[in-house]
Amino acid sequence: MITKRKSKALKDLEKITGGSLSISNVLWSIRKSDGLNQMQFAEKLGVSNQYLCDLERGRKSVSPKKAKEFAEKLGYSTEQFIALALQDALNHDGIHFTVELKAVA
Repeated sequence: MITKRKSKALKDLEKITGGSLSISNVLWSIRKSDGLNQMQFAEKLGVSNQYLCDLERGRKSVSPKKAKEFAEKLGYSTEQFIALALQDALNHDGIHFTVELKAVA
């Protein structure tokens, strides 16, 4: 869940990544913390090295479906990855809303 009021953990992550939390800088952070180069990480995600480079630099976006796939491959929260992908799309289009996901039973 992403809210207007940022948690301390979220603020700390933003400080580490150098900006607001996005799917791009989360992927970059995971890759760096795992000690992988782009080629190794791209292989782990099942994407091309160029696509990963474009993602990390914010030149490409991630669909919610692809965000879910990445989260599952990396062992992270699918909800968080999907929320970040959706938030990135809204931010990119200048739509000032905050994404909050709720699982449907």
